[in-house]
Amino acid sequence: MSPFQEYKLQLVQLLHLAKDAIHIYIGFACFMLAVALFRRSPRTIQALIPGLILSLMLEVLDLRDDLVSTGHLRWSASLKDIVNTNLIPVVLFMASRWDMWRPRQRSPRSDNSLV
Repeated sequence: MSPFQEYKLQLVQLLHLAKDAIHIYIGFACFMLAVALFRRSPRTIQALIPGLILSLMLEVLDLRDDLVSTGHLRWSASLKDIVNTNLIPVVLFMASRWDMWRPRQRSPRSDNSLV
């Protein structure tokens, strides 16, 4: 087992979370760090880039370990991990682009109502 895989197992045991859940937290943390620390607007694609880069780098390591240990690449598992890492940031990005958190303007009511 590679040192990277051993580290992942230790992290899973330490956090008491499933591997998929850890991917979700990593993606959300990257998005929030890009917004808060790097002062990127959640409306820009730049807020998604750190999480995407990190998820791709981690999956390259996983694919390499898969090739060494099983003799083949597990593309479906890697794709699932990339989606798990980036789905919530993409949803937050799209929600901010669509102004979902802004209060909607109310249309003025007509005075034709019965009183």
